[in-house]
Amino acid sequence: MDQFDVVVIGGGSAGSAAAARLAADGRLKVCLLEAGGANTTMAVRTPGLLGFLPKGSNWAFDTEPMAGLGGRIGYQPRGRGMGGSSSINGMVYIRGNQWDYDNWAALGCTGWAWDDVLPVFRRQEDNQRGASQFHGAGGPLHVSELISPSPVGQAFVDAASRLQLPLNDDFNGARQDGFGQYQVTQYKGERWSAARAFIDPLAGKGNLVVRTGATVERIVIEQGRATGVAVRLGNRSEVIRARGGVVLSAGAFGSPQILMLSGIGPGAHLQEHGIDVVLDKPAVGADLQDHCDYLVGYELNDLSLFGGSLRGLMKVAASFIEHRLKRTGMLTTNFAESGGFVKIRPDAPAPDVQYHFIRAIIQNHGRDRLKEHGFSLHACVLRPESRGWVRLKSPDPLAAPAINPNFLDDERDMALLRDAARLMYRIAETPPLSQLGARERNPIDYNDDQALEARIREVSDTIYHPVGTCRMGSDSAAVVDPRLKSREIEGLWVADASIMPRLVSGNTNAPSIMIGERAGEFVAAALQ
Repeated sequence: MDQFDVVVIGGGSAGSAAAARLAADGRLKVCLLEAGGANTTMAVRTPGLLGFLPKGSNWAFDTEPMAGLGGRIGYQPRGRGMGGSSSINGMVYIRGNQWDYDNWAALGCTGWAWDDVLPVFRRQEDNQRGASQFHGAGGPLHVSELISPSPVGQAFVDAASRLQLPLNDDFNGARQDGFGQYQVTQYKGERWSAARAFIDPLAGKGNLVVRTGATVERIVIEQGRATGVAVRLGNRSEVIRARGGVVLSAGAFGSPQILMLSGIGPGAHLQEHGIDVVLDKPAVGADLQDHCDYLVGYELNDLSLFGGSLRGLMKVAASFIEHRLKRTGMLTTNFAESGGFVKIRPDAPAPDVQYHFIRAIIQNHGRDRLKEHGFSLHACVLRPESRGWVRLKSPDPLAAPAINPNFLDDERDMALLRDAARLMYRIAETPPLSQLGARERNPIDYNDDQALEARIREVSDTIYHPVGTCRMGSDSAAVVDPRLKSREIEGLWVADASIMPRLVSGNTNAPSIMIGERAGEFVAAALQ
């Protein structure tokens, strides 16, 4: 039976950072378990091949029907394999707003204010712009400018500026509001996942063992302590022992699922599935928050934009060769090239809406192949009031969990998204973007509340930022304390986006990596 000091469950954004931090000084023997594969293929590493990722790199969850979306079933892609969602995401590097973290601290999460987390963000970062008050240089996570962005994305930014919306060349700097180009987690034209940043440099380090293809069945809890992990490797199951403890980093859906499979969660729900209750904890799987996203597609015959026309495919083929030879060209795109943050409600403490310009027409989360060239504009509510949940469908660890983000359940979210959508339409109707001759694919009278609300419920879905299902807090109901440790179960920590007490105002990959590294610090300190 294998024995380690710490077992980390999940090789994603947070798990990679946590495992690397734990293994860094060589004192602790660490095992990192990942259900998927290595994610080292060319399709994963080439940013512009986002639509051609290997099937095994995505859990591809479906949600339960959501009343707020007219009973539609949503789609929740989540990264599977080393790097987790940082191996399949849009690579946008956003930390969130400074207010988000100060609010976490105000909610009782001591040690999570902006001044506490900024040094971690800076330490992790190797920003192409160099070190500054807000940025780091020399860290493991490369953050870069886009190499070959489409001029249409800049036209979107310029149109916003014409409406007196401010420009912003650094959304992670002194202020967040405004419009500009996003920085991305890339290095020399390739995707730079959390696994490449944190795990690959430790290859050959004897105290870190990485096991892919390892499906976790449950955390082994003996006499109130996490002592190991029951894992399925191919056709056999085994228990991997953890002398010091277990760090659970399986994401906003996987972490609550594994806790419930281990007997930690809402007691009555576990009993329904024949699982012995180790700890009745209703907050496990509760408080799911996600960014509900409204999108509009525009057709534009511009070969700098992606599309399935013959000329477009020929250009992509040429770009593929360019990328193989030089790591330049349109296949360096992250698709979500530019965007902005706006405070729609004057009394909001921080921008409450985010926009993304996408260098292609997105339909069905990019799963539909379209011949038409064009772009998409996206608007999302940053701090939603609606709350959803994650539950078990089955006690089988191979079964997907039941997921309900409950989008637009709260009318305040709908009211804000309507106003956000109207501003987005106005930007599209403003020069220089309006002068390009783009055609809206499915036009409506967006000044008609009823028509706009119907369209929002018809097409909106996630922009891939689920959090909150194992929330952190100082109250006894919280799943983990501000050191990310379970109060009731010794030797158990949770480290990923599931611990966020409130959704951050922006993309969640960078905060998840930050959470992972902090967890590594906390666990290492506890085991000294």
